[in-house]
Amino acid sequence: MLEQLVKQFKALGEPTRLKIIKLLQDKELCVCELEALLEMNQPRISQHLKVLKEAGLVKERKIKQWSYVSLSALLADGKLSAFEHFMDSSLGDIEDLSAECQRLQVWEEVNAISCSECDCK
Repeated sequence: MLEQLVKQFKALGEPTRLKIIKLLQDKELCVCELEALLEMNQPRISQHLKVLKEAGLVKERKIKQWSYVSLSALLADGKLSAFEHFMDSSLGDIEDLSAECQRLQVWEEVNAISCSECDCK
């Protein structure tokens, strides 16, 4: 789960890809439409779409020589559902954070005083 989220956030961490996501929010677009709207050539658009597809954020369908792109189910309702699920999960339920969860439990048992209660500055 954590690895996939990192991949998705990296994909979204680039302005052109965020623009593509926003343009696809309401409807499917042809790659040629994205070229015109973003004033970029096809190879550059394709590179951005490849990153978004590998992150599972967009899907593509082809009709003859035309490629149409739309948001994947992960971005249903304009939300990153995997991130929403991640935030709603308890720490112990996230396999990738099991070691951190165990350390936190030990830390809380050993350190009954929180930083806000001590005089350290």
